[in-house]
Amino acid sequence: MGVKGKAAAAIVVLLLFLGSLWIQGGLDYHWKPCLKGYNQVNTIHQLYNSSDGDGAEGPRILEVCPGQTFQVSLLLSHLLAGPAYTSDVLMQPYLSSWDELVKFMEALGPMVGLISKEIESKTSIIRQLALLAKESPEAELGPDIHSINSVRTENNPEGSQHASAYHSVRSMIWVELNRGLVDFNHQTDSGCRTLLRLHRALLWLKLFLQKLAETPVGGRLRSPSELCREAYQSTLANHHTWFVRRAAELAFIAMPERAFFFKLVCVKSQEELNTVLNRVARAIGEVYDRTQRALEENNMLDLP
Repeated sequence: MGVKGKAAAAIVVLLLFLGSLWIQGGLDYHWKPCLKGYNQVNTIHQLYNSSDGDGAEGPRILEVCPGQTFQVSLLLSHLLAGPAYTSDVLMQPYLSSWDELVKFMEALGPMVGLISKEIESKTSIIRQLALLAKESPEAELGPDIHSINSVRTENNPEGSQHASAYHSVRSMIWVELNRGLVDFNHQTDSGCRTLLRLHRALLWLKLFLQKLAETPVGGRLRSPSELCREAYQSTLANHHTWFVRRAAELAFIAMPERAFFFKLVCVKSQEELNTVLNRVARAIGEVYDRTQRALEENNMLDLP
């Protein structure tokens, strides 16, 4: 069977795949419009990405890529805006980062783009929870929310201005645990469980971008399809059934060739691509590591 035949087969299998699990959380919400609970200020992409100095490694600022829906400069800006305090991640830039990563996946074609629908459903859940908490903060959160913010105030004088359960990863975990919203034995739509699914998918994308930026072995650059499949097998595949794993691997067959990624991030060579993707992967890594520690400290790495 040729590549086109395999791609056609992948379409059929992927339709079945949508009825199963992607981030081990079902597809209950994948046709619902994504509720944008936070305002995103996207007019100046360089606000945060200029803080990531690379010296001789490349330009300090990633420019806007004309004509592209996905903007790597905007993704980097959101990622660098996420880390806060000593070990926390702000929820607004975290979700905004996912918005841009969804555009990245959709740009890779319908096969990978379908996967993004499940991710959108996850970000929508957290946004809905945040909006509900914002509408009635005292009733929803109770007086204890001020305790966690008073701790923040010691390190950040502005911390008390953000008394919201879903202001950050740690505040969400703290509040949901205290309100008994996290079930360690059964599936729920808590923000913590939803975050864990996004967290696992973030590692997959981080590894994929790192692999795309790898130095060729023996003068040969492996195909994006092979690299994405390899990244998936070492991350999300560990949480998927046999059927989902087979369907996902078929979907990766239809991924564009490497030259497409040059255009996607507005570069002209593999060396330039490596510079851009390594910057993004490092920024993802910082967000991922902080989220990993927060989940691990609260025994949430295996929520059902």
